Amino acid sequence: MTKTLITGGTGFIGQHLVSALVAGGREVRVLDRRAPICATPGVEYVSGSVLDAGLVGETLRDADEVYHLAGLPGMWMPNKGDFHAVNFQGTEVVIAAARKRGVARFLHCSTESILFRPASMQQDSGERSLLPPEQMPGVYTRSKMLAEQSAAQAAADGFPLVIGTPTMPIGPHDHNLTPPTAMLRQFLHGRVQMYLDFIVNMVDVRDVATGLILTMERGQTGQRYILGGESVSLKKILQLMADISGRRTLAVPVPGRIAEAAAGMLEFVADHITHKPPSGTAEGVRIALRATELSVKKAQDELGYAPRPIEPALRDTITYLLREPKLA
Repeated sequence: MTKTLITGGTGFIGQHLVSALVAGGREVRVLDRRAPICATPGVEYVSGSVLDAGLVGETLRDADEVYHLAGLPGMWMPNKGDFHAVNFQGTEVVIAAARKRGVARFLHCSTESILFRPASMQQDSGERSLLPPEQMPGVYTRSKMLAEQSAAQAAADGFPLVIGTPTMPIGPHDHNLTPPTAMLRQFLHGRVQMYLDFIVNMVDVRDVATGLILTMERGQTGQRYILGGESVSLKKILQLMADISGRRTLAVPVPGRIAEAAAGMLEFVADHITHKPPSGTAEGVRIALRATELSVKKAQDELGYAPRPIEPALRDTITYLLREPKLA
């Protein structure tokens, strides 16, 4: 039986990945700072941080493969240095420990938020180049870009590592409200919604879990596979949400510069007054302004990845948000 370690396995993607791996006959161990909301029978859960090198090394005992999902997914933290520490340094700790243990296969879970088309590229080839750190939209994307660079370097040095890049996962059981679900929840409420229209690529979280397993099993060392769904405008997503939920709102588009300035003010209040996550960040707006369509053709051709249409996942997400009292 293949023994698998998943870092960040109690998170949104992680819990679905755990379920899929267990169903496939894997023996699974999870390392995460948070306890699972609903533990999967037969899974070993270890409480701790990826920054604890000793603990990481211990959890890697007898592991055949590693899915590294641990990270800070939001774009706001009271201490901005946490992004660099967890997302970048944590990745280096896990990769170093896995190499030392001689792990047979390693998957680094990245993010589409760092994939931007260079200005010189007129058409989308389906591949994206990592831009220099100073060209990232903010501290979150900078930390994730550095993490992917570290992973790519390990692969270049001969470590059997592949990179899976989910886009914006949605679906049921997002207990901690990752950014895509939080955005949808925000748009479910209120009669007037101000929004910045941009291209979003949403994907069913269950397809992401399947895609990560396919990437681990079939991906070529050092290659990145985008695990996404449909690229559509946020305006269309809002129309679908209204049709599904029956909640009609007045959706008012906002220019990018105004959205960035407003998000900057929200962030300032969060940093200095409330110390609670704002409803938007300047970095999030900058990512949106640079967003373009993403292609999953490489994952389809090389892995057999087959994401389902996004409307059923959107329906499941809305149903979940409306049924959960603490989220409604």
